[in-house]
Amino acid sequence: MVDEGMVQCIVSTGALIAHGLSESVGKTHYQHHPSMSDEELFQKGYNRVYDTLEMESNLNYVEHVVSQTLKKLDRDQPLSSELLTRELGKTLTEEYVGDGILKSAYLKKVPVFIPAFTDSEVGLDVGTWAMAHEVDRARSQAGGKGDLAVFTAIHQSYPSFNPYLDLNSYADHVLSAKRLGIFTIGGGVPRNWAQQVGPYLEICNHRLGLNVKPPRFHYGVRICPEPDYWGGLSGCTYQEGLSWGKFVTPKDGGRFSEVLSDATVVWPLLMMGLLERKKKAAGVSRS
Repeated sequence: MVDEGMVQCIVSTGALIAHGLSESVGKTHYQHHPSMSDEELFQKGYNRVYDTLEMESNLNYVEHVVSQTLKKLDRDQPLSSELLTRELGKTLTEEYVGDGILKSAYLKKVPVFIPAFTDSEVGLDVGTWAMAHEVDRARSQAGGKGDLAVFTAIHQSYPSFNPYLDLNSYADHVLSAKRLGIFTIGGGVPRNWAQQVGPYLEICNHRLGLNVKPPRFHYGVRICPEPDYWGGLSGCTYQEGLSWGKFVTPKDGGRFSEVLSDATVVWPLLMMGLLERKKKAAGVSRS
Protein backbone atom coordinates (compact mmCIF):
# COMPACT_ATOMS: atom_id res chain seq x y z
CA MET A 1 0.00 0.00 0.00
CA VAL A 2 2.85 2.38 0.78
CA ASP A 3 4.62 1.55 -2.48
CA GLU A 4 1.41 2.20 -4.42
CA GLY A 5 0.93 5.62 -2.85
CA MET A 6 -2.20 4.64 -0.93
CA VAL A 7 -0.85 5.63 2.48
CA GLN A 8 0.21 9.05 3.74
CA CYS A 9 0.80 8.12 7.39
CA ILE A 10 1.25 4.93 9.44
CA VAL A 11 0.38 4.41 13.11
CA SER A 12 1.56 1.01 14.28
CA THR A 13 2.40 -1.24 17.18
CA GLY A 14 6.08 -1.52 17.95
CA ALA A 15 5.85 -5.30 17.54
CA LEU A 16 4.81 -5.05 13.90
CA ILE A 17 7.69 -2.68 13.17
CA ALA A 18 10.25 -4.79 15.07
CA HIS A 19 9.29 -8.09 13.43
CA GLY A 20 9.17 -6.41 10.04
CA LEU A 21 12.59 -4.93 10.69
CA SER A 22 13.91 -8.41 11.44
CA GLU A 23 12.76 -9.59 8.00
CA SER A 24 14.14 -6.47 6.30
CA VAL A 25 17.67 -7.18 7.54
CA GLY A 26 17.62 -10.75 6.25
CA LYS A 27 16.30 -12.69 9.24
CA THR A 28 13.27 -14.94 9.10
CA HIS A 29 10.30 -16.29 11.05
CA TYR A 30 9.35 -19.96 11.29
CA GLN A 31 6.15 -21.96 11.46
CA HIS A 32 5.64 -23.38 14.94
CA HIS A 33 5.16 -27.13 15.29
CA PRO A 34 2.77 -27.89 18.19
CA SER A 35 4.94 -30.81 19.33
CA MET A 36 7.44 -28.27 20.73
CA SER A 37 6.48 -26.95 24.16
CA ASP A 38 6.95 -23.32 25.12
CA GLU A 39 9.49 -24.39 27.73
CA GLU A 40 11.55 -26.10 25.02
CA LEU A 41 11.23 -23.08 22.75
CA PHE A 42 12.51 -20.82 25.52
CA GLN A 43 15.49 -23.07 26.21
CA LYS A 44 16.40 -23.15 22.50
CA GLY A 45 16.07 -19.40 21.99
CA TYR A 46 12.76 -19.16 20.14
CA ASN A 47 9.93 -16.74 20.90
CA ARG A 48 6.40 -17.80 19.94
CA VAL A 49 3.69 -15.53 18.55
CA TYR A 50 0.70 -17.90 18.24
CA ASP A 51 1.80 -20.20 15.38
CA THR A 52 4.94 -18.27 14.39
CA LEU A 53 8.46 -18.36 15.86
CA GLU A 54 11.09 -15.62 16.03
CA MET A 55 14.63 -16.44 17.14
CA GLU A 56 15.96 -14.35 20.01
CA SER A 57 19.18 -13.97 18.03
CA ASN A 58 17.17 -12.18 15.33
CA LEU A 59 16.04 -9.59 17.85
CA ASN A 60 19.60 -9.19 19.10
CA TYR A 61 20.63 -8.37 15.54
CA VAL A 62 17.79 -5.87 15.30
CA GLU A 63 19.28 -4.21 18.39
CA HIS A 64 22.58 -3.95 16.52
CA VAL A 65 20.83 -2.20 13.62
CA VAL A 66 19.04 0.17 16.00
CA SER A 67 22.22 1.04 17.93
CA GLN A 68 24.19 1.61 14.72
CA THR A 69 21.46 3.96 13.54
CA LEU A 70 21.40 5.84 16.84
CA LYS A 71 25.17 6.36 16.67
CA LYS A 72 24.60 8.56 13.63
CA LEU A 73 22.38 10.94 15.62
CA ASP A 74 23.25 13.63 18.13
CA ARG A 75 22.96 12.01 21.59
CA ASP A 76 21.34 15.16 22.97
CA GLN A 77 18.76 15.31 20.19
CA PRO A 78 15.20 14.68 21.44
CA LEU A 79 13.95 11.42 19.95
CA SER A 80 10.50 10.47 18.72
CA SER A 81 9.19 7.33 17.09
CA GLU A 82 8.72 9.28 13.85
CA LEU A 83 12.36 10.37 13.84
CA LEU A 84 13.73 6.93 14.73
CA THR A 85 11.61 5.01 12.22
CA ARG A 86 12.65 7.44 9.49
CA GLU A 87 16.33 6.99 10.35
CA LEU A 88 15.92 3.21 10.47
CA GLY A 89 14.29 3.37 7.05
CA LYS A 90 17.30 5.32 5.81
CA THR A 91 19.65 2.67 7.24
CA LEU A 92 17.69 -0.09 5.52
CA THR A 93 17.75 1.79 2.22
CA GLU A 94 21.50 2.40 2.34
CA GLU A 95 22.73 -0.88 3.83
CA TYR A 96 20.21 -3.70 3.24
CA VAL A 97 18.56 -5.18 0.18
CA GLY A 98 15.41 -6.53 1.84
CA ASP A 99 12.01 -4.91 1.47
CA GLY A 100 10.04 -3.67 4.44
CA ILE A 101 7.60 -1.14 5.85
CA LEU A 102 10.26 1.25 7.12
CA LYS A 103 12.24 1.21 3.88
CA SER A 104 9.13 1.85 1.78
CA ALA A 105 7.96 4.56 4.17
CA TYR A 106 11.35 6.28 4.02
CA LEU A 107 11.46 6.19 0.22
CA LYS A 108 7.88 7.49 -0.06
CA LYS A 109 8.34 10.04 2.76
CA VAL A 110 5.52 8.48 4.79
CA PRO A 111 5.85 9.13 8.55
CA VAL A 112 5.60 6.13 10.87
CA PHE A 113 4.40 6.60 14.46
CA ILE A 114 4.59 4.08 17.32
CA PRO A 115 2.44 5.45 20.19
CA ALA A 116 3.30 2.72 22.73
CA PHE A 117 6.97 2.94 21.87
CA THR A 118 8.43 1.31 24.99
CA ASP A 119 6.07 -1.65 24.52
CA SER A 120 8.27 -3.02 21.77
CA GLU A 121 11.65 -4.55 21.03
CA VAL A 122 12.77 -1.34 19.32
CA GLY A 123 11.77 0.72 22.36
CA LEU A 124 13.76 -1.56 24.65
CA ASP A 125 16.71 -1.34 22.26
CA VAL A 126 16.72 2.45 22.53
CA GLY A 127 16.55 2.21 26.33
CA THR A 128 19.49 -0.19 26.67
CA TRP A 129 21.47 1.86 24.13
CA ALA A 130 21.13 4.92 26.36
CA MET A 131 21.95 3.01 29.55
CA ALA A 132 25.00 1.31 28.04
CA HIS A 133 26.81 4.65 28.06
CA GLU A 134 26.44 4.89 31.85
CA VAL A 135 27.33 1.42 33.13
CA ASP A 136 30.66 2.47 34.66
CA ARG A 137 29.09 5.44 36.43
CA ALA A 138 26.29 3.24 37.77
CA ARG A 139 28.75 0.62 39.10
CA SER A 140 30.68 3.33 40.89
CA GLN A 141 27.49 4.76 42.34
CA ALA A 142 26.32 1.32 43.49
CA GLY A 143 29.52 0.92 45.51
CA GLY A 144 29.86 -2.84 45.13
CA LYS A 145 26.32 -3.60 46.32
CA GLY A 146 25.62 -5.96 43.44
CA ASP A 147 24.09 -5.82 40.00
CA LEU A 148 20.58 -5.03 41.24
CA ALA A 149 21.94 -1.83 42.75
CA VAL A 150 23.74 -1.14 39.46
CA PHE A 151 20.50 -1.67 37.56
CA THR A 152 18.68 0.72 39.90
CA ALA A 153 21.41 3.35 39.53
CA ILE A 154 21.48 3.04 35.76
CA HIS A 155 17.78 3.90 35.57
CA GLN A 156 18.85 7.52 35.82
CA SER A 157 20.20 7.18 32.28
CA TYR A 158 17.33 7.24 29.86
CA PRO A 159 17.02 8.44 26.27
CA SER A 160 15.69 11.92 25.56
CA PHE A 161 12.51 10.47 24.08
CA ASN A 162 9.57 12.87 23.78
CA PRO A 163 6.23 11.28 22.76
CA TYR A 164 4.63 14.71 22.41
CA LEU A 165 6.80 15.30 19.36
CA ASP A 166 4.89 12.42 17.77
CA LEU A 167 1.50 13.64 18.97
CA ASN A 168 1.89 17.13 17.56
CA SER A 169 3.60 16.04 14.35
CA TYR A 170 0.73 13.66 13.66
CA ALA A 171 -1.77 16.44 14.37
CA ASP A 172 0.06 18.68 11.89
CA HIS A 173 -0.11 15.98 9.21
CA VAL A 174 -3.83 15.50 9.81
CA LEU A 175 -4.57 19.23 9.78
CA SER A 176 -2.77 19.64 6.46
CA ALA A 177 -5.05 17.12 4.71
CA LYS A 178 -8.05 18.29 2.70
CA ARG A 179 -10.07 15.22 3.63
CA LEU A 180 -9.33 12.32 5.98
CA GLY A 181 -9.68 8.57 5.66
CA ILE A 182 -8.53 5.83 8.01
CA PHE A 183 -7.80 2.16 7.35
CA THR A 184 -7.74 0.12 10.56
CA ILE A 185 -6.38 -3.38 11.04
CA GLY A 186 -7.21 -4.66 14.51
CA GLY A 187 -7.24 -2.13 17.30
CA GLY A 188 -5.45 -1.32 20.52
CA VAL A 189 -3.32 1.73 21.25
CA PRO A 190 -2.42 2.62 17.63
CA ARG A 191 -6.08 2.72 16.62
CA ASN A 192 -7.20 5.04 19.40
CA TRP A 193 -4.09 7.22 19.12
CA ALA A 194 -4.76 7.74 15.42
CA GLN A 195 -8.46 8.48 15.97
CA GLN A 196 -8.13 10.83 18.95
CA VAL A 197 -6.75 13.76 16.94
CA GLY A 198 -10.19 15.39 16.67
CA PRO A 199 -10.88 15.34 20.43
CA TYR A 200 -7.28 16.47 21.01
CA LEU A 201 -7.84 19.61 18.94
CA GLU A 202 -11.19 20.20 20.65
CA ILE A 203 -9.70 20.21 24.13
CA CYS A 204 -6.82 22.39 22.91
CA ASN A 205 -9.41 24.90 21.73
CA HIS A 206 -11.32 24.72 25.00
CA ARG A 207 -8.36 24.86 27.37
CA LEU A 208 -5.96 27.07 25.44
CA GLY A 209 -8.40 29.61 24.03
CA LEU A 210 -7.81 28.55 20.41
CA ASN A 211 -10.21 28.26 17.50
CA VAL A 212 -8.80 25.51 15.26
CA LYS A 213 -11.35 23.46 13.32
CA PRO A 214 -11.15 19.92 14.77
CA PRO A 215 -10.44 17.33 12.06
CA ARG A 216 -12.89 14.48 11.48
CA PHE A 217 -12.44 11.32 9.44
CA HIS A 218 -14.71 11.29 6.38
CA TYR A 219 -13.96 7.70 5.38
CA GLY A 220 -13.00 4.54 7.23
CA VAL A 221 -12.47 0.83 6.61
CA ARG A 222 -11.88 -1.49 9.55
CA ILE A 223 -10.94 -5.17 9.47
CA CYS A 224 -11.11 -6.92 12.84
CA PRO A 225 -12.88 -10.11 14.00
CA GLU A 226 -13.68 -8.81 17.48
CA PRO A 227 -17.33 -7.81 18.13
CA ASP A 228 -18.14 -4.62 20.00
CA TYR A 229 -19.99 -6.28 22.90
CA TRP A 230 -16.74 -7.42 24.56
CA GLY A 231 -16.14 -3.76 25.33
CA GLY A 232 -12.56 -3.64 24.07
CA LEU A 233 -11.04 -0.99 21.85
CA SER A 234 -10.37 -3.43 19.02
CA GLY A 235 -14.07 -4.19 18.66
CA CYS A 236 -15.55 -0.72 19.11
CA THR A 237 -17.28 0.60 16.01
CA TYR A 238 -16.69 3.74 14.01
CA GLN A 239 -20.30 4.58 14.90
CA GLU A 240 -19.22 4.75 18.54
CA GLY A 241 -16.48 7.16 17.51
CA LEU A 242 -19.14 9.63 16.35
CA SER A 243 -19.99 10.26 20.00
CA TRP A 244 -16.39 11.34 20.58
CA GLY A 245 -16.29 13.67 17.60
CA LYS A 246 -13.77 11.53 15.73
CA PHE A 247 -15.75 10.97 12.53
CA VAL A 248 -18.00 12.86 10.13
CA THR A 249 -21.60 11.69 10.52
CA PRO A 250 -23.19 9.74 7.63
CA LYS A 251 -25.74 12.50 7.06
CA ASP A 252 -22.84 14.92 6.56
CA GLY A 253 -21.07 12.63 4.10
CA GLY A 254 -19.19 10.19 6.33
CA ARG A 255 -18.77 6.74 4.75
CA PHE A 256 -17.55 3.74 6.72
CA SER A 257 -17.29 -0.02 6.28
CA GLU A 258 -16.40 -2.48 9.03
CA VAL A 259 -15.55 -6.12 8.27
CA LEU A 260 -15.64 -8.53 11.21
CA SER A 261 -13.15 -11.01 9.84
CA ASP A 262 -9.53 -12.16 9.89
CA ALA A 263 -7.36 -9.52 8.24
CA THR A 264 -4.94 -12.14 6.91
CA VAL A 265 -7.83 -13.38 4.75
CA VAL A 266 -9.63 -10.14 3.87
CA TRP A 267 -6.72 -7.72 3.49
CA PRO A 268 -4.99 -9.53 0.57
CA LEU A 269 -8.32 -9.87 -1.26
CA LEU A 270 -9.06 -6.20 -0.69
CA MET A 271 -5.66 -5.22 -2.04
CA MET A 272 -6.10 -7.41 -5.13
CA GLY A 273 -9.35 -5.65 -5.90
CA LEU A 274 -7.91 -2.18 -5.33
CA LEU A 275 -4.86 -2.82 -7.49
CA GLU A 276 -7.03 -4.21 -10.29
CA ARG A 277 -9.23 -1.10 -10.16
CA LYS A 278 -6.18 1.13 -10.13
CA LYS A 279 -4.73 -0.68 -13.14
CA LYS A 280 -7.99 -0.40 -15.07
CA ALA A 281 -8.32 3.28 -14.19
CA ALA A 282 -4.78 3.92 -15.40
CA GLY A 283 -5.58 2.14 -18.68
CA VAL A 284 -8.70 4.23 -19.20
CA SER A 285 -6.84 7.48 -18.52
CA ARG A 286 -4.07 6.57 -21.01
CA SER A 287 -6.58 5.71 -23.73
